[in-house]
Amino acid sequence: MLVNGWIDTHAHFYPPENDSQRAARWELMKAAAWQTPEPPTWDPDSTLAYMDRTGIAMQLLSNIPKSAAALRASNEYGASLVAEHPARFGLLAALPTDDCDAALAEIERAEGQLRADGYAVTCRYNGTYLSDASLEPLWAELDRLRATVFVHPDAYGGAEMGRPPVIIDVAFETARTVTDMLYKAVFRRYPNIRFVVAHCGGALPALSGRLQVLGLERWVPNPAHITPSEMGQHLRRLYLDTAAGAPTGLGPGIAMVGSGHLLYGSDCGVPCTTDATMDTNIQSILALGFLSDEEKHSIGRAALGLYPRAAERLAR
Repeated sequence: MLVNGWIDTHAHFYPPENDSQRAARWELMKAAAWQTPEPPTWDPDSTLAYMDRTGIAMQLLSNIPKSAAALRASNEYGASLVAEHPARFGLLAALPTDDCDAALAEIERAEGQLRADGYAVTCRYNGTYLSDASLEPLWAELDRLRATVFVHPDAYGGAEMGRPPVIIDVAFETARTVTDMLYKAVFRRYPNIRFVVAHCGGALPALSGRLQVLGLERWVPNPAHITPSEMGQHLRRLYLDTAAGAPTGLGPGIAMVGSGHLLYGSDCGVPCTTDATMDTNIQSILALGFLSDEEKHSIGRAALGLYPRAAERLAR
């Protein structure tokens, strides 16, 4: 199952935690119906060992804590990992999208001090969706930078029907958020941002046909006057990663954006992901009968075109 030099655009990390911090996070997970037998941990050595076993050249790491202080500290730790392993790790700096001024300040720090490769945002960060009007200055700055922005749902919300939200609900949160960004013309106003949507777009690819058929009928509110052709164009411009999309989610994802906008992602580093699920993800990509071997390898290397700083470090 060895792959050759693939770039993992969807991987997570945690800064070092003490016992009480790990226990507190574990209690929150148990309250959300997670059945993990012990507090989850992360360390770079284990991650690098998995990458070496499978042939993954680099992981682009993200972590989005829910407090401003923790988020800043996490970004600093992520930058230190990149400094220590410049050809193995990249950093997607987290942004606190419930506070536009704080997010803009973190972009300035990420560009100057941290030298981040891109940015990571949550669909709904402390109750604020990415489609919120307060974020217009943030999108304008990211558009000016021609930034790549990784969009991830909140996997640590409350349980739904006795199951962790990571099973089903994150997929619909992703679809709701991106759909609202479509209707509010975020993608129209900021065409220079490359958006990478986690988990093969969640439920969005499977619902995109319905959205384009019914979503622009006269009885649907459409204050930005999005046209059918424009909606299709904006959907096709999105990038999707393969994490948690195997095996059945990859087909709808490719149908929506094309194989050229599909990036390899593992979801490595979080409690819902194991070596076995990551192996299944890779195997599902390699088994796609309607793609050539060249197209499959392109999925594994496509992130290099979106993250030039990471590509430069690898080239060196």
